[in-house]
Amino acid sequence: MSTGDKDDRITPVGKVIRKIRFDELPQLFNILRGDMSIVGPRPERPEIARQYEEEMPEFRLRLQAKAGLTGYAQVYGKYNTTPYDKLLMDLTYIGTPSLWEDFKICLATVKILFMPESTEGVAEGATTAMGGEKH
Repeated sequence: MSTGDKDDRITPVGKVIRKIRFDELPQLFNILRGDMSIVGPRPERPEIARQYEEEMPEFRLRLQAKAGLTGYAQVYGKYNTTPYDKLLMDLTYIGTPSLWEDFKICLATVKILFMPESTEGVAEGATTAMGGEKH
């Protein structure tokens, strides 16, 4: 998992790809196939989701909605938003479905594309956004 700008594993080309969000393009194919929606809870990597669910079984409630390319937690939080806060944001979204809210999330997504701090990573040495642990 990236720790932000100081992550020495990210190549110069990788920085450009991430900065322009080109790495999200393959997910458009998932949307076209019907496996994802445009707006919905952003999927976690399975190993990270399992870790969150061990500490907080309610975390799997996010699966009540189809995963999305963008979501409430992505536009109102960051990559390092705690799992609990992400859960609250996603459940707020799931609990009050609205085309208007989806439209606002899409507009906010376009806005954050130009905000470098929106791709802020987790704390150095951490593998997840859970507080304090180092793996």
